[in-house]
Amino acid sequence: MKRASFFALNMFISVCAIAQTDAVTPDSIVRVSENSEPMATGKYEPTWESLRQYETPEWFRNAKFGIWAHWGPQCVEGSGDWMARGLYEEGSHAYKHHVANYGHPSEVGFKDILPLFKAEKWNPDSLVALYKSIGAQYFFVLGNHHDNFDLWDSKYQPWNSMNIGPKRDILGEWAAAARKYGLPFGVSLHADHAWTWYETSQRYDRKGDKKGVPYDGCLTLADGKGKWWEGLDPQQLYAQNHPLSRGSWAGMLDGQWDWKNGASIPSKEFCTNFYNRTLDVINRYNPDLLYFDTTGVPFYPVSDAGLKIAAHFYNHNMATHNGRNEAVMFGKILTEEQKEALVWDVERGAPNTIIQRPWQSCSCIGNWHYNTSVYEKGKYKSAETVIRLLADIVSKNGNLLLNIPLRGDGTFDEKEETVIHGIGDWMNINKEAIFDTRPWKKFGEGPVADSDIPLNAQGFNEGSYSKMTSQEIRFTQKGKHLYAIVLEWPEDDVIRIKSLGTGEKIRKVELLGHGKLKFSQAPDGLTVKLPSNHSYKTVPVLKIAN
Repeated sequence: MKRASFFALNMFISVCAIAQTDAVTPDSIVRVSENSEPMATGKYEPTWESLRQYETPEWFRNAKFGIWAHWGPQCVEGSGDWMARGLYEEGSHAYKHHVANYGHPSEVGFKDILPLFKAEKWNPDSLVALYKSIGAQYFFVLGNHHDNFDLWDSKYQPWNSMNIGPKRDILGEWAAAARKYGLPFGVSLHADHAWTWYETSQRYDRKGDKKGVPYDGCLTLADGKGKWWEGLDPQQLYAQNHPLSRGSWAGMLDGQWDWKNGASIPSKEFCTNFYNRTLDVINRYNPDLLYFDTTGVPFYPVSDAGLKIAAHFYNHNMATHNGRNEAVMFGKILTEEQKEALVWDVERGAPNTIIQRPWQSCSCIGNWHYNTSVYEKGKYKSAETVIRLLADIVSKNGNLLLNIPLRGDGTFDEKEETVIHGIGDWMNINKEAIFDTRPWKKFGEGPVADSDIPLNAQGFNEGSYSKMTSQEIRFTQKGKHLYAIVLEWPEDDVIRIKSLGTGEKIRKVELLGHGKLKFSQAPDGLTVKLPSNHSYKTVPVLKIAN
């Protein structure tokens, strides 16, 4: 279809939206084809009932802390999260930045940013070595984002990092580095939502010199003749040859993340393509962990793709681990039954209670994708803030997966380096209070611990945990030792722990990195005097023996 006719159809669809229904019936489910990538058979079948046999492996329960390289071509412009969507939102920060520095999205779209993603300074070996040295127990990378660009030698997506940009198998090189340093390897795959996420690329300016000129999301294979991308079909990247979702121009995407509320339902071809690409990653790179930015599993409940991916991942992992399932697959906004089948991921937040099943919080020191503005304004989380979040999460039986965004060239900046080394300095002294631990009978005490802090959708409540005082104490335990992590060094060098009154028999208290301390117990709690001349006054940890 030529661009002009596609634009006319798009305008018609925008005005006369096709009716959507949220009802899912067996006949309406989009069933993927297994012709190219057969689902592995074994213990697990693609049903929630079968997947509920899953048990979280002990290695993950012990790990507690992972690093995520949420890195790809959206880091090139340095305008932050979701820039490949935002550059098509007239008047947005990403749009203004893109127009000023690269061109108008009718002429220069996201496809034209891909060749600028060179990764010219990227050294996966040195990065993974550094992450391990600061305490990372597993390592995650981006396989694809909502931008639909594959960061490996993809069999099913020609818009990939071997064909365009770095001309390197990013995923393969990351995997080799992770295995060299003995870190379990995780891959996050987000391209299932490209179908609705990229709908902004079907738009056009509503004012100005380019008013009414369609953006490049409507381009086809034929439009590439004589262009740098000749032979590549933009629709394999943007996936926009479909009706807009209800309210697409009004920004209803978040409310349609679970494919309800009038979301445009993806085709069998699109669902199968994502299924094939995901199985390609599993079969070729053997990841230990898989992350999807989804409600439940990918495309659930409108397609069987996600359940088949989960069954394949578990069965494949068992086949490569002598019959044991050592795999970890994450999902968001899970029902209690689904939490038995997957590991619950909470984005930028935490529940304010101990969760019986292992879970994970994913967060970032800045934006998910590199943002120059965050750097310039000094808006990164400090190392101390990260440590406080980690202690709080681990006290509740969770793990923290922390993203440290890289620039488009594959490097971090000097302010991020300060955060990285700050985390490592604390870990080198206090890691025994984190790794291999389990929750105590209560996770903590203090005004924040005693507060009702609800989750917002998939999380987004970590701001409530950012301002901690010395009253906030988090507990972990290992063997016969209890650890009390005090989230701020007290101004008077005295720690008071209400939960450790005379009902808890205590014979010894140590400060990690220092040694034995004097203490006293009373019915209303434990009092411990810290060394006033201590050289490292950052989030002290008491090791307590009874």
